[in-house]
Amino acid sequence: MLLVTKRSGGAEPFSRDKVISGVRKACQGRPVKEEDLKLLGQKVEEDLRSRGLAEVSSDEVGKAILKPLRELDVVAYLRFASVYQNFENLHDFQAAIDELKEQ
Repeated sequence: MLLVTKRSGGAEPFSRDKVISGVRKACQGRPVKEEDLKLLGQKVEEDLRSRGLAEVSSDEVGKAILKPLRELDVVAYLRFASVYQNFENLHDFQAAIDELKEQ
């Protein structure tokens, strides 16, 4: 069983459904299919399990979501990143957009 350590210090079992639910919010109004979300959830879980650890931080889960989400939909990626990385102003958004343009 893979455990996720929360910021509060508690731990809970990894939930692919919780990953999908969080990403679904970022994808609202975007042309993203439910099957795409399920595949993203599977990729995130496989990535985390492939590390061979019994426990990962919620921060690591968030990082594992970013790459496949960027490949799926850049607008949803920016939405998710803005919350996950605590964007505080337009400069933070512009820096993320500039990074996307470079890739």
